[in-house]
Amino acid sequence: MAKLFSPITFKGMTLKNRIVMSPMCMYSSKKQDGKLTPFHMTHYISRAVGGVGLVILEATAVEQAGRISAQDLGIWDEEQVQGYKELVEQIHVYGAKAGIQLAHAGRKAQDEEITYAPSPLSFNEKFKVPTELTTSGINRIVEAFGNGARRAQESGFDMVEIHAAHGYLINQFLSPLSNHRTDAYGGSRENRFRFLKEITEIVKNEFDGPVFVRISADEYHKDGNTMDDFVYITSKLKEMDIDLIDCSTGGVVPAKINVYPGYQVKHCETIKGATGMPTGAVGLITSGIQAEEILQNDRANLIFIGRSLLKNPYWAKQAADELAFPLNAPNQYTRGWN
Repeated sequence: MAKLFSPITFKGMTLKNRIVMSPMCMYSSKKQDGKLTPFHMTHYISRAVGGVGLVILEATAVEQAGRISAQDLGIWDEEQVQGYKELVEQIHVYGAKAGIQLAHAGRKAQDEEITYAPSPLSFNEKFKVPTELTTSGINRIVEAFGNGARRAQESGFDMVEIHAAHGYLINQFLSPLSNHRTDAYGGSRENRFRFLKEITEIVKNEFDGPVFVRISADEYHKDGNTMDDFVYITSKLKEMDIDLIDCSTGGVVPAKINVYPGYQVKHCETIKGATGMPTGAVGLITSGIQAEEILQNDRANLIFIGRSLLKNPYWAKQAADELAFPLNAPNQYTRGWN
């Protein structure tokens, strides 16, 4: 049996296969109220119809000032919950599980008058110089993550992912490139981890289900975090009973990245081998054969598919055909699939 199509369980959430729709910003909340639109319903439900095991919604802001763009989804208000309830229900109809990525853009919020960061350092010359967060500001955002997790629970999501990658706020605290603080949240890697630690604690208190964390496991800068630091971060999260590390790279500072098929998988494999933590591989994984190799060689536990699912909502069927696996079609599509 193809391992890509074998089930896997995390804290009572059983996925029918190892294919995950990776969180990808759609910038489509056109009224700028953080609410789902008909586009989002079509976009996410169609991937569930297409056969993925887990659909994770895009980076969803835990407070209005934490949006990457003004058209991002949000989970900072009770009025946003009803739409998520309806979406989760429909994703479940087609046999997929539903997750949501909780996020705060920090200094990379593009449309906010005031942006926030651990230190007053802009990402580049095109971004505003952010306001350095006070301890009370940090506490406010930690609480916002907790409220976002509670609303995710109310919405019926099966899992949540904490977005600690791609140069957004949590990543900004983790990295010495963007965190120049001298208080309890800066300096040593233990202190830089404190913000993520507090967010993880409150999210796990508010959400009764699997919690994943996405990290950028390479900062592409000689003065940034090293693999030893990422192993430390993962080990601490494992102690906190996090269920999986979603291994991406980059984004904390401008960098030229050499992109090629599976370019991030080596980071995923190293972290998994060093810590024993389940991992998710992401980054130009485009074929079923490539995904199967990663799983069979125990380099990762899940395969996160991004752009290939934008190109083809039925990527799972394509992968099944490559692996000669008899993937059952939705009843309505049997004539075409079989």
